[in-house]
Amino acid sequence: MTESTWSVAEPQKLTFDGPVTALHVRIVNGTVNVVGTDEDSARLEVSDLDGPPLTVTQENGTLTVAYDDLPWKGFLKWLDRKGWQRGAVVSLAVPADARVEVGVVGAGAVVSGIRGRTDVRGVSGDTTLVRLSGPTRADTVSGNLEAQAVTGELHFTSVSGDLTVIDGAGAAVRAESVSGDMVVDIDPAGSPTHIGLTTVSGEIAIRLPHPADARVEANTAGGAVSNAFDDLKVSGQWGAKKITGTLGTGTGTLKATTVSGSIALLRRPADTYADTVGTEGKVL
Repeated sequence: MTESTWSVAEPQKLTFDGPVTALHVRIVNGTVNVVGTDEDSARLEVSDLDGPPLTVTQENGTLTVAYDDLPWKGFLKWLDRKGWQRGAVVSLAVPADARVEVGVVGAGAVVSGIRGRTDVRGVSGDTTLVRLSGPTRADTVSGNLEAQAVTGELHFTSVSGDLTVIDGAGAAVRAESVSGDMVVDIDPAGSPTHIGLTTVSGEIAIRLPHPADARVEANTAGGAVSNAFDDLKVSGQWGAKKITGTLGTGTGTLKATTVSGSIALLRRPADTYADTVGTEGKVL
């Protein structure tokens, strides 16, 4: 067992010898940027640091950048404390196949170009995921999540954070929230996607390519529904409403449920690839 440890008390850069197969980052306030590369080693830049030093450890392929008093276990219970007068801006380049774990309290996180598994836990602060091809899980209390061109399975849970998926082409998109809104835009060039969204009071908008290929079941107990597909049936006029049916051969699946929020199923124009989510459909 080999271990190397550094105490980083001021902005500096570090380059690590030997292969890195896993990355663990836990910070309070500031920003974490992680990018995948084709190299075996890793690089760290701490460009801003306020408060106690960060402890950096490299042991048997695992690189850890964290505060000693901020454990990964039970991370979401560590609410933002006013007594934590600290912050850091941390940027890391690691092998794209590495497993990445990022925990942030009051900090923003950006993870891009990772092919290994990615886990993000955030109490507050927004998270952006770009071009991830491995399985990804993000859990937040109030932080928002934006995923761009993510092709691996994505699972998001939050109390009040919003979810935005742009050009989604993953094997599955699953999300659960209490009050967060969800917007999912599916890449027409991607394979059939399995989508499962559940929220209590948040609004749900899903834009599918045209032609689409999915079995659809969308429900709201008290919100409005909007449907842009003639092949789908809208039932219920007062109170609970449901959108059901099959698009194309029904290879993919789409299930969406909200108690009091609205549901909109939107259609991406056939000749448009990168439009923002629009407002097609008639509200019933």
